[in-house]
Amino acid sequence: MTVAAELTPPIFDFRSAASSDAAAISGLIQQFLHEFAIHPESTGTEKFIESISPEAETRYIADPRYQYIAAFEDKQLAGFIALRDGSHVFHLFVSPAFQRRGLATRLWQMAKAAALSVSKPECFTVNSSPFAMPVYTRFGFKEIGPKTEAHGIHFIPMRLQCMECTCDDGTP
Repeated sequence: MTVAAELTPPIFDFRSAASSDAAAISGLIQQFLHEFAIHPESTGTEKFIESISPEAETRYIADPRYQYIAAFEDKQLAGFIALRDGSHVFHLFVSPAFQRRGLATRLWQMAKAAALSVSKPECFTVNSSPFAMPVYTRFGFKEIGPKTEAHGIHFIPMRLQCMECTCDDGTP
């Protein structure tokens, strides 16, 4: 890759995820398993690993409780966000090749705006991996409980009160 290519910001195509994206979505999540699994190869993580399989992701994508927004560059999945019930960040992952380019922020802004246009949730919640906490903190989320372990993974529950939410135009 040339220096010019590295400096050129990627152009992303954003769209709702389709069932045909489930394998790529599952693969992207699994790249990060080492960051939130307590012991990725040990017992206890099976239920979680099953919950991020291509089959499970296909079910989530088809379920109206979940809204997925995916970002692609040249037909390659660069990242995605999934909200459950319009208020819980179920997934937010960006491929390592596309990190630190504002993609997570763009995905969050799009998902938040879509959720706020449909309903008025009191808050948004997320069970953040320790690794992702700085990202959610930048989005305005605050820690609401201690580090928790369940199904072989650890996470920190976080919340963003919607009175702290603003859309891109500055309105709540």
